[in-house]
Amino acid sequence: MLIKRISFIEAGSPGFHIFSKFPIPRLGAVLLSTILKEKGYEVKAFIEDISKPDWLFIENSDLVCISTITSTALRAYKIGERLKSKGIPVVMGGAHPSFLPDEALEYSDFVIRGEGDYSLPELIDYIEKGIPSIRSIDGLSYKDKDGSTVHNPPRQLLKDLDSLPEPDFSLVHNWKPSNIHPVSTSRGCPFNCSFCSVIQMFGRKYRFKSVEVTLRELKSVASVSKTNKFIVDDNFAANKTRTKEILKGMISEGIKTGWSAQVRTDIAKDPELLRLMADSGCDTTYIGFESINPKTLEAYNKKQSTDDIINCIKAVRGHGIHIHGMFVLGADTDDVDTIKRTADFAINLGIDTVQFMMLTPLPGTPFFTEMKEKERLLHTDWSKYDAHHVVFSPELMPPKTLQIETLKAMGRFYSWKYILRHLVKFDFFYAAVGIFGKKTIKKVLKEGSAYLDNLGTNIKLPDKVLFP
Repeated sequence: MLIKRISFIEAGSPGFHIFSKFPIPRLGAVLLSTILKEKGYEVKAFIEDISKPDWLFIENSDLVCISTITSTALRAYKIGERLKSKGIPVVMGGAHPSFLPDEALEYSDFVIRGEGDYSLPELIDYIEKGIPSIRSIDGLSYKDKDGSTVHNPPRQLLKDLDSLPEPDFSLVHNWKPSNIHPVSTSRGCPFNCSFCSVIQMFGRKYRFKSVEVTLRELKSVASVSKTNKFIVDDNFAANKTRTKEILKGMISEGIKTGWSAQVRTDIAKDPELLRLMADSGCDTTYIGFESINPKTLEAYNKKQSTDDIINCIKAVRGHGIHIHGMFVLGADTDDVDTIKRTADFAINLGIDTVQFMMLTPLPGTPFFTEMKEKERLLHTDWSKYDAHHVVFSPELMPPKTLQIETLKAMGRFYSWKYILRHLVKFDFFYAAVGIFGKKTIKKVLKEGSAYLDNLGTNIKLPDKVLFP
């Protein structure tokens, strides 16, 4: 089979949250598109959260690759069903198909489990030329001629990240220089939070791009986009020595760009690092504080204390860097008072923006396995596995209470007082975030009323999902 045109689709999110206004591609589709473009294929990437896809282009493709996480899986399955009905070969990848490949194969021809940097090009070679043998493609799942499902051995994690090309965002349909530009400089995480699927996808060992390659990419994206660059690494400051070298390089080479990144509270213990972050243009840190309940932090295996969180907030804000604080509510050690105290904590400590998320058992995580074995999952409607819906039975409160109290906590944080405080300071961006937050909460409450009324019912994933 000759393949000339390939489409990539990143399935769209099912609902709204506080940063729906600022969608960021997950990079996998863009990177793989770039790899295949360099091999001579005509490629386009469609990020549904950014722009409506060009279905004429997609349905005239020789192969379509769909990327999905758990909350977008039903959307991905709808797309897969539609394309398969037209005889177009479909490949699925991303976290959800990696952990539930048998399910994903009901809506696709192939599933790439884990990293696809080499598995996907090898699969395309097989489709076109019949080589290499399909059974030699590590990380691939598919159905054999007799209908049985085959899971080839897992692909070893890529060691040399410098071998990857710089993602070409010109391949993204309707991409604009004003979009927030994601940059990846590492993969993996040595920590082992019980609810996180990162280590199952990318391993517990950090793998880094070299300082030189990272600086070259940052300089490149700064030249084409003046908007904020978001470093999507799970912890940009994991290796502080390397991070400092990157920041010093940005300063010495005059790479002038605003940037933000995900970090842990331990950055507060390194004043030199914080100074370099501020001097190199860091605007916002995204920090997974997760909880102010010591028992919950221990249950999450977070390896940080409430004092660490407080010290981090003071140190980061002391260097003029904004904080987006992320909290995960609903552990077996949390009650209603925990949620209320978390909102008070975020308000009183002056965190700039927050996400109060409900603990979500994602497939592939130890927490999902535990909840499934204990029969505490409320349903498997994956579209609700977005950290904004309760999908399991908490220990110390009814599911409906966790849902309502979390939304109320968000409402207390994004209050009119929050909005007016920023307006008085002529800080129109954060005032707008507050207004959007209030609208989002109102919208979620309105559209989620039926879900709240039916919490506790046993909703099952449909056998077939038809395209609307």
